Parts: sequence; C-alpha cells; structure tokens
Amino acid sequence: MELSTQWWLLAIGFTGQGFFFMRFFWQWIVSEREKKSIIPISFWYFSLLGSIFLLTYAILRRDIVFIVGQSTGSIIYIRNLYLIHRERSRPKTAG
Repeated sequence: MELSTQWWLLAIGFTGQGFFFMRFFWQWIVSEREKKSIIPISFWYFSLLGSIFLLTYAILRRDIVFIVGQSTGSIIYIRNLYLIHRERSRPKTAG
C-alpha cells in the first residue's frame, strides 16, 4: 500500500472513531447537566457519521467483518433518527 493512501485511509478511520468518541462524550456532558441519563439526538447523528466513515474505511480495506458490522449499525442509527423525527413532527395533543 502506498504511503499517501495509508494516511488517507487512516484519516477516514480516525474521523469515524472521533465521531464514535463524541457520541459518548456528548451523552456524558448532557447527562451531567441534567443529573440523569439522557441520550440526546446528537448521539444518533454522531453514531451515524461514525458508522459511515468507518464503513467507508472498512470497504476501502476490504474487511468483510468490519463492513457487515458497520453497515448493520448504520441501518439502526437511521431508523432511530427516523423514529425521533417522526415523533417530533406529530402534533401535540392536550392530555
């Protein structure tokens, strides 16, 4: 593998890992502020971005185990975001 390609691949991989780190870091910050465990919507966006970058990295590395793991995670993150946005777009009813 050519040296410039290695750095490019590493940049993609570390960017994905950075997004995965940020999802837990931000969840921790929000939970500390609220004094209870909270999963903010940004958790799912960080998860999706991390998954996309790591899936790209896995495809470029031709790592089938990593490809399967990241592609299934992406589906779950997209579904969670869909459910959150669907719930938020529903009109509020007086209870």
